[in-house]
Amino acid sequence: MRMILISPEFTRQQYEETIRKLTGGKSGVESPADWPVEGLLAHIAGQGESTFRVVDVWESEEALDRFAEIIIPILREAGVEGDPEVYPAHTYVSA
Repeated sequence: MRMILISPEFTRQQYEETIRKLTGGKSGVESPADWPVEGLLAHIAGQGESTFRVVDVWESEEALDRFAEIIIPILREAGVEGDPEVYPAHTYVSA
């Protein structure tokens, strides 16, 4: 599965706030071990043309669901509205 967060209002500051809350105060993430649930395969975040974007790839829908239970309330606290768009991954290649 992959989770794509696309919100016109999502900013780098909101991303950094969610990371601090998600990781217990860390200012950044360095490995999947920094996540509160197992199953993260990849996390990519960066500034897009009009919004800050995040793409997560999860090993299973169940792992993503466990993460969603944690991240959705944190996103709401940060002022992010709407739900992340979730798509099944067609292809995943890792180096």
